[in-house]
Amino acid sequence: MNTEEKRSNDRGQQFREGFRDGVPIALGYLAVAFTLGIQAKEAGMSVWEATVMSLVNVTSAGEFAALTIISSASSYLEMAISQLIINLRYMLMSFALSQKVSPELSVPHRMGMAFGVTDEIFGISVGRDGALSPFYNYGAMSIALPGWTVGTALGVVMGNVLPDSVVSALSLALYGMFLAIIIPKAREDKHVLAAVIVAMAASWLCTKLPVVREISAGTRIILLTVIISLIAALVFPVKDEQEAGEHE
Repeated sequence: MNTEEKRSNDRGQQFREGFRDGVPIALGYLAVAFTLGIQAKEAGMSVWEATVMSLVNVTSAGEFAALTIISSASSYLEMAISQLIINLRYMLMSFALSQKVSPELSVPHRMGMAFGVTDEIFGISVGRDGALSPFYNYGAMSIALPGWTVGTALGVVMGNVLPDSVVSALSLALYGMFLAIIIPKAREDKHVLAAVIVAMAASWLCTKLPVVREISAGTRIILLTVIISLIAALVFPVKDEQEAGEHE
């Protein structure tokens, strides 16, 4: 087998692994997007409009906020500012993933990976051992993103037919799915477990403190992410491969 064939097989393997890991994410997205589709219909959007919105945005909090702004007939400026603040966390996730890819990775591949950075895809990507292949992300995106888009469309068409109890249950699926992503990594690494527990406690505390609770949820997430990850990096630094080799 020549070098090109080996590289092609490796890309295919990475894609298949990403697709496999993306299946539970897609199922979670399919369920949660029902509620988004219902709200999109209430905001006056058609199936086509709601489907395109989910296909090109892929951000649950951002899309729910956008629908609220659309319903209230607010300005484009308010829409732009709200989306910037709500989605800033994806920039932090992209920074983290950029440390796991090869320095030689081309800009088109970086842009392709960036488009599919969601909380859940970030979770499975950052937990991969070794260098991160863009084809792993493409595999996960190829099943997860259609799940989100189709779920939105189904929510517009069928959401109002379902009982409220069913819709409420579906909206909890995403949280359970996200726990399924972070728990295995937390069980393997006590430092990750400590960071998760601190983050959960700090997030709850921020909803109770008089001044901090007035800050938007998206901004609180960004602040907590930066502060807790910085403290964790200082207290539990991760040795790179060169340093690890020198100490063996």
